[in-house]
Amino acid sequence: MKIFEKYFLLLLSIFYFSSCKNEKKNNGQIFYYNETRGIATLDPAFAKSQSVIWPISQMYNTLIALDSNLNFIPSLAKSWQISANHLVYTFHLRNNIFFQDNAAFNNGKGRRLIAQDVVYSLNRILDPGTASSGAWIFNDRIAPNGFKALNDSTFQLTLRKPFHPILGILSMQYSSIVPHEVVEKYGKDFGRHPCGTGPFQMKFWADGQVLVLEKNPHYWETDSKGRHLPYLDAVCISFINNKANEFLQFRQGKLSFINDVDPSFKDEVITKSGVLRKQWKNKIILQKHAYLNTEYLGILMDQHNELLRNSPLKIKAVRQAINYAIDKKLLMMYLRNSIGLPADAGFVPGGLPSRNTDSVKGYVFNQSKALKLLSDAGFPEGRNLPVIKLLTNPDYADVAIFIARQESNIGIHIQVEVLQKSMLLQQTAQSEAAFFLGSWIADYPDAENYMAVFYSKNPAPPNYTRYNNAAFDVLYNQSLEENNDSIRYTLYRKMDQMVIDDAPVVPIFYDEVIRLVQPNINGFRTDALNSLKLKGVYFSK
Repeated sequence: MKIFEKYFLLLLSIFYFSSCKNEKKNNGQIFYYNETRGIATLDPAFAKSQSVIWPISQMYNTLIALDSNLNFIPSLAKSWQISANHLVYTFHLRNNIFFQDNAAFNNGKGRRLIAQDVVYSLNRILDPGTASSGAWIFNDRIAPNGFKALNDSTFQLTLRKPFHPILGILSMQYSSIVPHEVVEKYGKDFGRHPCGTGPFQMKFWADGQVLVLEKNPHYWETDSKGRHLPYLDAVCISFINNKANEFLQFRQGKLSFINDVDPSFKDEVITKSGVLRKQWKNKIILQKHAYLNTEYLGILMDQHNELLRNSPLKIKAVRQAINYAIDKKLLMMYLRNSIGLPADAGFVPGGLPSRNTDSVKGYVFNQSKALKLLSDAGFPEGRNLPVIKLLTNPDYADVAIFIARQESNIGIHIQVEVLQKSMLLQQTAQSEAAFFLGSWIADYPDAENYMAVFYSKNPAPPNYTRYNNAAFDVLYNQSLEENNDSIRYTLYRKMDQMVIDDAPVVPIFYDEVIRLVQPNINGFRTDALNSLKLKGVYFSK
């Protein structure tokens, strides 16, 4: 029976791929992209990774959304008010929004979205029975019975204490609004039977083969000329797990875009200065955008951990020397083809209102300073310094090896150990990695999300280094309750500088979104969160 089901799904996937291609030949607007990592679920309660967030953002809406500059804009809520004490947020919902058709509804027709759906959806994230990976977004932030429907078109949220980033949290895909009828009908299998209010709805899904989303004919948004969105008829997502094959498909015009450029063909497409090579101009479009992602080396700071008993990493001067010893500009040019920026400031990247990179003083390559710090720490030119093990995953093995060579120039000898991503995450979460290469991608556009990585009361994640600084904690708590933007941004910069001075991390580079796009695609833009927004995309005829 299982063999029959596999063959049946394979035939169906071939049928739907053929349908997409036939519709494209008939001037249908079909957008193709590939997801090398697969898609585990289409339930917003588990929208943890980009591979899941992208399709979910096509099928669901949140109360508020972000524009391309990461400003908050209306979505399901047409407007909102914030109380003077910044504890109560009142949202006024649109009255013309309907859930997609589903067998769980009367006569299979989607019903109108009401405020009680918002209450249900957000409470569902907190419900231990859901076991949502996003439960942390509301932890200790929402007052008892803090989600209320005042009437069908008014939703109210009450906080325990002021928390400015709450609007950013409500724009995350975790906070997508779902209908209780469909969740209750399918239970744990809701992730295979998604239903939202978004511009696309699921048509077909065969694991490892294809996911097809079709236009939602009842979608509520229009463009500036009053035309209904989306323009596309469908989105076809393939699951080729080989980046070289993915690039081949793109070259043949079978994919509308690819996200990121694999090292195996990076030099073929992009110069060392980060621009498209001549032979590709007018054939493909290179899109680049600042990305809220910091790549860094993390250093365990828990002095009680056995790993640090004889480790030189517990000495601040050694950590600072490691920072100074890396020529980040050289790394960016030769390993990254100038995709991204050297992290010469703090842990917080550019592109946020607090503008940390303008004032936080980081570590610019300086071997003389590095050698002086090593000598001050009792290890002149690295003498008597034990070998330090650096853990990384296969995607960044080349970066780790480059760093090890740079450190050897001042007498610090680093042994690079490559682990699978899952194993590295496990070891960092359990404080089993004293020195590791990591990345922090913002969940929402506020520098608080980066500072939370160092708050001592936070577990891992996010506090993988177990950084513990009472002065930092005081500033962090002040920032959470500060309603004046200017003062709060100043606190963020002070905290960032404090972290950089203590050096529990070695910021390597601030990443950049990079996409290769077919030249006939219009309205396709990204942002600093690397969002995938397809409702306004269309193909030139």
